Amino acid sequence: MIRVVGGVAKGRKLKGARVSGVRLTSELVRGAIFNILGSLQLEPVRVLDLYAGSGSLGIEALSRGARWADFVEHHPRQCATIRANLAETNLADIAQVHCIDVERAIVQLSGKYDLVMMDPPYKMDGLDVIVENVSTSGLFNEGATLVVGHSKHRPLAPEYSRLVSRGSYRYGDSLVECYRWTAEP
Repeated sequence: MIRVVGGVAKGRKLKGARVSGVRLTSELVRGAIFNILGSLQLEPVRVLDLYAGSGSLGIEALSRGARWADFVEHHPRQCATIRANLAETNLADIAQVHCIDVERAIVQLSGKYDLVMMDPPYKMDGLDVIVENVSTSGLFNEGATLVVGHSKHRPLAPEYSRLVSRGSYRYGDSLVECYRWTAEP
């Protein structure tokens, strides 16, 4: 079991469905992500959680004051877990779960987001391509932030078409990359 680290749902336990090849984002890394976001003085209004898994990142954002979150996860068991975790934290009325793969979601979703978070499987190939596609997807509000959690063994570029690095942070085998989105390529 993992817990919500901060905000109105602080301390609430979250379930994590066991799916082969999927790992839960540790409380340490999740807490660090939101400390980083706090130091950047972000006030996310709309959040998109890609590769949502248990939903812990998006739920953490909602708990800390985000007004809306969309969760994208393609494993049906994980989608059910996200819904259960949203209900457990009393945040289900300000969220929607999309049980589709990320590649389809970035084409189909029409909202604009202030904070987009990605925590894909560590062994996933083609992460650079996904980040580039997200960069040009039209999902961002001006000045939005993209946060990507990934393996230190699969580094990302400091810039993509419309993303510029705001910093890279290492936590054990995990790297957390923060990017700022700009409308100008």
